[in-house]
Amino acid sequence: MAIDKEVLDQLLAGRDPEELFAKDGLLAELKKALSERMLSAELDDHLDGESAEGAINRRNGSSRKTMLTGTSKVTLDVPRDRAGTFDPKLIAKYQRRFPEFDDKIISMYARGMTVREIRGHLEELYGIDVSPDLISTITDAVLEAVAEWQGRPLDACYPLVFFDAIRVKIRDEGFVRNKAVYIALGILPDGTKEILGIWIEQTEGAKFWMRVMNELKNRGVADILIAVVDGLKGFPEAINAVFPETVVQTCVVHLIRNSMSFASWKDRKLIAQSLRSVYRAENATAGLAALEAFEEGHWGRKYPAIALSWRRHWDQVIPFFAFSEAIRRIIYTTNAIEALNSKLRRAVRTRGHFPGDDAAMKMLYLVLNHAAQEWKRPPREWTEAKTQFAVIFGDRFVI
Repeated sequence: MAIDKEVLDQLLAGRDPEELFAKDGLLAELKKALSERMLSAELDDHLDGESAEGAINRRNGSSRKTMLTGTSKVTLDVPRDRAGTFDPKLIAKYQRRFPEFDDKIISMYARGMTVREIRGHLEELYGIDVSPDLISTITDAVLEAVAEWQGRPLDACYPLVFFDAIRVKIRDEGFVRNKAVYIALGILPDGTKEILGIWIEQTEGAKFWMRVMNELKNRGVADILIAVVDGLKGFPEAINAVFPETVVQTCVVHLIRNSMSFASWKDRKLIAQSLRSVYRAENATAGLAALEAFEEGHWGRKYPAIALSWRRHWDQVIPFFAFSEAIRRIIYTTNAIEALNSKLRRAVRTRGHFPGDDAAMKMLYLVLNHAAQEWKRPPREWTEAKTQFAVIFGDRFVI
């Protein structure tokens, strides 16, 4: 609904344009006036309801209450009733913050700002002095949402699930440790993406991965057609122990990235070009022949560790060759998981380290949740890939 121009002219008359959006400018006045008007209307409605029921009640002045908004502090005159039965919906009795204030705090936290930085930002821009405890209380409320999200039911079938990890510095028992944070990104049969969960590694090894797989199963996942992993020892066995029919595929991007770590910077581009003949081969036999040719060639002799790395993971590379170009492209590009990791690393980099697992989980959840809101459509190759999945996996590919 458009606001009448005459009303706007009355509001703007005699005001300095530079002060309209200032700390105590027109917007703050409007927020105060509108809030008080709505509270008064709520009380009128409450009193009318009690009168209809035969109760005797009336107004009893007002009490002052200071509220934090997203841009300032606003002191409201909250109306009272004599019987003390009025409980406003707009601002509850013990509420001291508008929802937009909490949203702003959480948004800044999700962008990697520390409690100290958030406090300084609010003070500098809006002149609001907020205690670190209040900011922590607001962000701690996210943990309830994290627990609910982490335990939510999942779909029965995921054609593709990418398992990936980033390293995060977390304080643990007085020491700052490098912990692995695992993210599972699932692709549904219609091509849409869904983050299945986040897990902070407490103990290394197959027990941890087995727990993750069992958790997914207990939340409703009955089948994963292809699981793309980063080549960690014991991970494929843990997946197949819970989902025996799942094809476990080593992430080609990770293999290439690992190969580059053995080479000098100036040689990496040419080595990457040479490795294309391996993962773009027509079938597994041709791929192995291309790997042998690379091994015997100039780059293979100069950097023998590269071919050895590919051979160690070859059993998990072979499944890749059974699929069409459309499916291969989705598997080896892994743009979705790489884009997520980029956002996470950017947020983590500004923090240095986290004071504990809960603090890390809050940040990661907020960043991932924000990223998921930007997903709008399946990959371009999904239409062709979906057809191939239906042919290859038959009844297991459930739409």
